Amino acid sequence: MIWREDGWCVACGDKNPRGLHLKFREEGEWYVCDFLPDRYHQGWEGIVHGGIIATLLDEVMNDQLSRKGEPVATAELCVRYKLPARLGVPLRIRARVTRERPPLWEAEGDVTDAEGRVVATGTAKLMRVRAEL
Repeated sequence: MIWREDGWCVACGDKNPRGLHLKFREEGEWYVCDFLPDRYHQGWEGIVHGGIIATLLDEVMNDQLSRKGEPVATAELCVRYKLPARLGVPLRIRARVTRERPPLWEAEGDVTDAEGRVVATGTAKLMRVRAEL
């Protein structure tokens, strides 16, 4: 199996009709994306599913390295939920690398709502993947 991007990633793939279609940008030391959750992303009524929040954090922490030529996979992800994220309320997801010791990197990130309240924080350990398995 070869690790390669084919546009079908559930988080950032352009070809995946059911994906989240995340688009990233750099803002200083942070790697950032915005996301508007709708009913397809629901857990409890009116609330974004926690797995979606975890996916957002995982993807922003992972993507910042992968797009810079360091293909990584998440080895460990820790998410701390602070507040419920409401459907229809824009979210900002950001991350930065906190430690580089290839083949392992550590990152931290957070999710904030439109009012700037922290919805969740996360940390990850990311490991370089080989071209073939």
